[in-house]
Amino acid sequence: MKTTFLVGSLAVALLAGGLTVLHTHAADSSGDTQRPLRGGKLLERARAKLGITDEQAAQIKAQFKSEKDNLTSLLTRLHDSRSDLRHAIQSVDANESTVRAASAKVAGVEADMAVERLKLHTKIAPILTSDQQKKLQDMEASADQFVDRAINRIGNRLAQ
Repeated sequence: MKTTFLVGSLAVALLAGGLTVLHTHAADSSGDTQRPLRGGKLLERARAKLGITDEQAAQIKAQFKSEKDNLTSLLTRLHDSRSDLRHAIQSVDANESTVRAASAKVAGVEADMAVERLKLHTKIAPILTSDQQKKLQDMEASADQFVDRAINRIGNRLAQ
């Protein structure tokens, strides 16, 4: 039960951090800081479903803001390591050892991100009420079921 809450909180934290990075990148690239992101609607729906108050939202935002540089660095490293892995796989002289080495770099960054998500979880979880935590757990369970069904559908289609 705690694991589900942790995973969900961390997923929300990562999504929000990723959206922060995307928003920052979009603002830096275009000079347009008012351009809305589509992911913002997803966060607003989650906020409404959980019943997050303006005060809670401000507290959560402050926690993300305090980790912004670290999140930005981690997301950049993740993108770069995944890109390097893709290049290792597609390289003319690709072999198992080069792909494993590139994959290990991705795994290392993902481990660093998991630790960062843990840090954010320990800061954000106390902001939520027990009812909000329960709702979040229910949302996570629904998301897990959706992914499980999608994996099964894909497996069935590949088997045909």
